[in-house]
Amino acid sequence: MASSPDRPPQKTGLPRRAPTAHDVAALAGVSQSAVSRCFTPGASISDDTRRRVQAAAEQLGYRPNLIARSLIKRRSTIIGVVIPGLQNPFYSSVLEALSADLAAAGYRILLFNAPARGTPDPVLDEVLNYRVDALILVSSTLSSGLADECQNIGLPVVQLNRTAERSTVSSVVGDNHGGAATVARFLLACEHQRFAFIAGLETASTSREREAAFLATIEEAGKPVQRAVAHYAFDEAQTAARMLLGSDAPPDAIFCANDYMALAVLGVARAEFGLTVGRDISIAGFDDLPMAAWPEFSLTTFRQPVRAMSARAVAMIDAQLQGTDSGRSEVVAGDLVVRGSTRVPAYGVVEVENERVWRP
Repeated sequence: MASSPDRPPQKTGLPRRAPTAHDVAALAGVSQSAVSRCFTPGASISDDTRRRVQAAAEQLGYRPNLIARSLIKRRSTIIGVVIPGLQNPFYSSVLEALSADLAAAGYRILLFNAPARGTPDPVLDEVLNYRVDALILVSSTLSSGLADECQNIGLPVVQLNRTAERSTVSSVVGDNHGGAATVARFLLACEHQRFAFIAGLETASTSREREAAFLATIEEAGKPVQRAVAHYAFDEAQTAARMLLGSDAPPDAIFCANDYMALAVLGVARAEFGLTVGRDISIAGFDDLPMAAWPEFSLTTFRQPVRAMSARAVAMIDAQLQGTDSGRSEVVAGDLVVRGSTRVPAYGVVEVENERVWRP
């Protein structure tokens, strides 16, 4: 019996077939390869064709099948990023930059959290079980054994904010040595007499390089340097500050291996010892976190150009995937940004894009 025209059609219970690239091509009046190019970042396609394909795809509710595409091309376009948590805001800035740069290059991120201390190898063992095209290790050191394994399976690896133990592993770092030496010369120019350095992780190349350059420059000037270790941790930096400032000969200038620790030291100096930071004591950091510029902190710091470092790391990954590059290391220059947490020397401070930087 025929159904009434006023009654809605009966549901058959069969699932609706997902629209395909062929359906989009037919509706848009273009070839199937044009549809593929439209959804491939960087592919050549005219603006008119792109508009027609996108309009057809929206009308049909079409979404490209990335899994099927990865099987055809033998590429997942997924980059594994290993990062030691987000407690330190520096890593949030790095992750934001990497996300933008990888997306612009046609890649997506699969994020893994590594322990802040020790080797990330257990995490990387897990990463290798996923279909990732490459790895970016942020502030993590790749062991020789795992480096060999990655090389054997042809998995590109780049270390960001750490130097590689092997020349076959690419790395991108800020100017750890030059930056720390600049901080030392700056504090000497501020006519300080008693210096201290608060180290990060003893095993981290960043902390070792910054400490070596800072100590060499200060000791060359014949000044003493006290030392403490805080493992890049906020609470341990507070403890280190109490120890240094409570000593019989407290420092009048403290350089911390990163901003995260410097902010902790700054708080202890003000709140617990009643010091006027920038007059009684100078405190400097390394990284230039966004909050370092906040008025309540106004931290003098050596800036790591995160966007430039991220762009170079992504370019290295892309070059390795294209087979045009192998292991290499790059150092990205930065500036010493002068703010209120330190004294101001009589020379070398200049205005650059509404900021004061030290360029003697």
